[in-house]
Amino acid sequence: MDGIDAAIIETDGETVLASGPTASTPYDEALREMLRGVLGGDGPVAEVEREMTLAHAELVASLLRDNGLGARDIPVIGFHGHTILHRPQDHRTWQIGDGALLADRTGIDVVGDFRSADVAAGGEGAPFAPLYHAALSRDQEMPMAVLNLGGVANVTWIGDDGLLAFDTGPGNALLDDWVRERTGRPYDDGGKRAIAGNADARVLGELLSDPYFDRPPPKSLDRLDFDASALAPLSTNDGAATLVIFTCRAVARAVRHFPAPPRHWLVTGGGRHNAALMAGLADALGVAVQPVETVGWDGDGLEAQAFAYLAVRSLRGLPLSLPETTGVPRPQTGGTLHPAPGSV
Repeated sequence: MDGIDAAIIETDGETVLASGPTASTPYDEALREMLRGVLGGDGPVAEVEREMTLAHAELVASLLRDNGLGARDIPVIGFHGHTILHRPQDHRTWQIGDGALLADRTGIDVVGDFRSADVAAGGEGAPFAPLYHAALSRDQEMPMAVLNLGGVANVTWIGDDGLLAFDTGPGNALLDDWVRERTGRPYDDGGKRAIAGNADARVLGELLSDPYFDRPPPKSLDRLDFDASALAPLSTNDGAATLVIFTCRAVARAVRHFPAPPRHWLVTGGGRHNAALMAGLADALGVAVQPVETVGWDGDGLEAQAFAYLAVRSLRGLPLSLPETTGVPRPQTGGTLHPAPGSV
């Protein structure tokens, strides 16, 4: 719910040949509230989809202009859109974003709708960045784990000859919503409120009793799957502290599902900027936990880079998901191509 990231990479869909410039822009408050209003698939979805797509087109134009590039320099855009509903148990996942409109506004071919084919084939439809994580990790010490702390947290375990990925539990969504409701601020900047608070053991135990954590992967979550109503009696700071430990303990519980313990963890996503979350992860996991920048990756651009990479894989008919990443029965390609006007 924070904003839009864009990134330029050079890839053949297998190897990442070069990483280029990135750009980010926050949603303005009006668009953020519009998006919040259609979570779950209700409300004026078509109107919100159009406004969100136009905001993406503006960021693409800005990224190209600022780097002396034009539409002719970019053969394809990978456009994930914004998830408003994720119910793989019902064979449903819904990412809003008008690929045809984005192609028209940018003059660049667009690949969108990455997840639908996976869900239709019986997969979880998430997480979808693991193949990109693996492509980046070829020179890293194995086994390792890449943890993405977005609204929902997901992990990619990477071994010398294996891959496993799934959603671990909450990431930033519950914490952001808690702080927003209590203070009007969009998130706990730097984790300051959580650091000043104390986790409530009773509430933490209630949150961790959710049966999701005992389910073996593949498994995935919707942003709204966890109920934080048990936090209501707590102070703002104690609630933030409790939610931070909840996220960290959920990640620690994920380790039981790995083929072998990771030697180190790399953290991407907005949560890596939260000092309370990073300290809590190191304590819960008992191994080195570092932001992805320590190995030269761009944590702010990584998700955008991943969908650029997947767009090229889609064009080449390569798998976007595997049985080990989403539980799909067999390696599954996907994505929908929206040609730019006048392209052949």
